[in-house]
Amino acid sequence: MKQLEVVAAILTYNGNILCMQRGKGKYPYVSFKYEFPGGKIEAGESRHAALERELREEMNIHTTIKESDLYMTVHHQYPDFAITMHAFYCPLSSPEFIRKEHIASCWLPPQELPSLDWAAADQPIMEKLVSESKPD
Repeated sequence: MKQLEVVAAILTYNGNILCMQRGKGKYPYVSFKYEFPGGKIEAGESRHAALERELREEMNIHTTIKESDLYMTVHHQYPDFAITMHAFYCPLSSPEFIRKEHIASCWLPPQELPSLDWAAADQPIMEKLVSESKPD
């Protein structure tokens, strides 16, 4: 069974969280699902450096992420592979980005995150964000 170690960004701006929709992929159970953007950690790369690189490559976002920004780590077993995802909290100073890899995106307040169809590995992160959000 293939084991992937990946990083993901919880990108926030003005109280909203950026949700990215995947396109059609190799596996139907993650195709068209929403996720927190990120990607695989390359050999010799730290988690935060991998996430900075992925955000630059996929979205043209230039930001600094520290290891101390780690929000949570998720271990999930999909039918064809296992994933360990390190999610980092990442406030942005601007909502601007370029969507290069995903087919859709939206900014939502935390309490509206459950309205989207999330990839299974991203669901625990989304649920924790919802549970910690403070209603106005």
